[in-house]
Amino acid sequence: MKRLIIGLGLALLLLVPAACARAPESAPTPMPAPAPSGLPETDEVYKSAGAGALPSEQGERMIVRSGDISLVVTDVTRSRDEIARLAVSLDGYVVSSRIWGEEQDTRGSISIRVPDEKFEQTLAELRSLAVRVTAESTNSRDITEEYVDLGSRLKNAEATESQYLALLEKAGDVDDILNIYERLSRVRSEIEQLKGRMQYLERTASMSLITAQLEPEATARPLVRAGWSALEVLKSAVRGLATAGQFLGTMAIWLVIFIPIWGTILGIILWRRHKRKA
Repeated sequence: MKRLIIGLGLALLLLVPAACARAPESAPTPMPAPAPSGLPETDEVYKSAGAGALPSEQGERMIVRSGDISLVVTDVTRSRDEIARLAVSLDGYVVSSRIWGEEQDTRGSISIRVPDEKFEQTLAELRSLAVRVTAESTNSRDITEEYVDLGSRLKNAEATESQYLALLEKAGDVDDILNIYERLSRVRSEIEQLKGRMQYLERTASMSLITAQLEPEATARPLVRAGWSALEVLKSAVRGLATAGQFLGTMAIWLVIFIPIWGTILGIILWRRHKRKA
């Protein structure tokens, strides 16, 4: 009898873990996967990131760095071109470029992206191109928390997608199949959005943005602004005088036309003043 009781107890101990292991498979709806403690190493999105761009288990951070610098240069156009060549030589590229003004008063602006590890080197190269630096600032933004959160959401979404696919294989009713397809489409759309956002953060963290404002030396500006003409100034003065004469003539015509009104009012005022004195 004792052996029978012991045998039944051992059988129960073996059946309970097996039943618990099979329980999630029989659930009618997919369950979200648990949030990861670190970034998954098997996902293609993480494998494709650049070296040093992803946070590691040792506490590496994803930092987005940017800089602004104002330079006084001898030639704005030539300096703009040199900065563009510098960006390409450092494995970067030009984001935007602009030149405005005339001749010696020309000014410019150029924005470039360079690898994050060459951020300080690029700033040093820009300083060497200038006669002097009038302003400089840098900014850093930590996006590690956002990236890790996106990774967790991506893993959960992919687990949900796998469970929907498993349910789709077992579904036999047309309505159930259509319902699963609809939910599967929404999950796949979310996965694409998460991957796109993560790839954007990876590129932003791996390539720093630097904007340089360019202005010419003050001593290089001419005493007389380019395009100034004494004849044009004289013509403008004559036009102004003619405009003033036209305005005065217009006022005189209005006064003459309305003389019955303002003349009557003026006459009454003078009459009353004269009567008071009398």
